[in-house]
Amino acid sequence: MTTTQPSPTAAGSGSSATEAFRATRSTASTAQTVPPERVSAVVSSLLAGIHRTIRSESVTYDEFQAAKQYLIEVGEGGEWPLLLDVFVEHVVEDVASRDQNCTKGSILGPYYLPGQARLDSPATLPARPDERGTTLVFSGQVRDTLGNPLPGAAVDIWQADEQGYYSGFAPHVPDGNLRAVVVADREGRFEIRTVEPAPYQIPTDGPTGTLIEAAGWHPWRPAHLHLLVSASGMRPITTQLYFRGGEWLDSDVATATKPELILDPVDAGDGTHAVEYDFVLERA
Repeated sequence: MTTTQPSPTAAGSGSSATEAFRATRSTASTAQTVPPERVSAVVSSLLAGIHRTIRSESVTYDEFQAAKQYLIEVGEGGEWPLLLDVFVEHVVEDVASRDQNCTKGSILGPYYLPGQARLDSPATLPARPDERGTTLVFSGQVRDTLGNPLPGAAVDIWQADEQGYYSGFAPHVPDGNLRAVVVADREGRFEIRTVEPAPYQIPTDGPTGTLIEAAGWHPWRPAHLHLLVSASGMRPITTQLYFRGGEWLDSDVATATKPELILDPVDAGDGTHAVEYDFVLERA
């Protein structure tokens, strides 16, 4: 008998993402007040861009009122984390990485949850006893830009399961499932045993889904692993790793894929897939 699992709602996902974001911001040592001149410059440029669009597209009052109603519904539905992460964050990440000489980054996304189990490498991600999916052994090394290993580097990893669901956001998935902070050994090496994730569609039952449907877009993200890699004295890297040949790889709704971030797992001979990927961090 096939059991249909409840899909996470846009409002529920937005609420969880908002709570996680606020928890992260409240404890971030780098959080600083934005200077007034930067507020003025960025907001003025943003408004100028909106004004140019209104003029170039000859936006009507009806269209303006529809946009106003839509933005109100995004707020009421708690979907700002979803909307901004899907449609805006990849450009912010591109700007942040202009002068970086390290592993390519990607978006954090709305499904990060801090405070996960801390495990020494080699590690197996927390999972259900009957966790479905192809076993994946993901290994590599964390080094600095000179090639020196970074002992004890932390590899914070989270992912969707074989059906595309994230713990903390899908009600049927146990908390902490397929999430952990894996601590590399004295040579900066790590090995993580998990399952290959599935592609998933972002929640479409709210205003973000309405926009996607109205524009004729699709809501799918390709399968990927999320990673936040850090080490003492180094600048952390937030990235995502994808799978060559995966569905939606060339049309990611979040526009977050990069050629440098694509994995090529190989069959280890027992049905297990194995892949290596090294991370390079630069000084903070």
